[in-house]
Amino acid sequence: MTQNVLAVYPGTFDPITLGHEDLVRRTARLFDRVIVAVAIAHHKKTMFSLDERMEMAREALRDCPQVTVEPFEGLVTEFTAARGGTAMVRGLRSGTDFDYEFQLAGMNRALVPQIETVFLTPSSQYQFISSTLVREIATLGGNVAQFVSPVVHERLMRKLGR
Repeated sequence: MTQNVLAVYPGTFDPITLGHEDLVRRTARLFDRVIVAVAIAHHKKTMFSLDERMEMAREALRDCPQVTVEPFEGLVTEFTAARGGTAMVRGLRSGTDFDYEFQLAGMNRALVPQIETVFLTPSSQYQFISSTLVREIATLGGNVAQFVSPVVHERLMRKLGR
């Protein structure tokens, strides 16, 4: 019997960075299928619209045939269960990330025990990258080309009128 194990990697991806891409590609080596779940994020003020964030993720990950990009709203555990997922992947860059993510994983396990949370750490060259820092640096005129894929960099520069 062939397994078709699905993992969900949720986030705002505003914008998707090379660190995110690294985690998605590594997740795709561990699972048969991966959904990059882009949060509608009505509680956050995003630089990019949901459609823009989804398009950037699709473009940046187009070389990964087992990866799809979908929007989600509400509890990610419900989204994952509705898609038949058995794992949620979360990235950990620091001890601060771990404290928050550990607590979140415990709550998610209490809500939906059959879905596991899998923690991955970024490759060393991506450990310090965050979407928040990329947006801040770009907004202040700094060069962020080394932190995002060329398609994302182009969109970011266009958004900032450069």
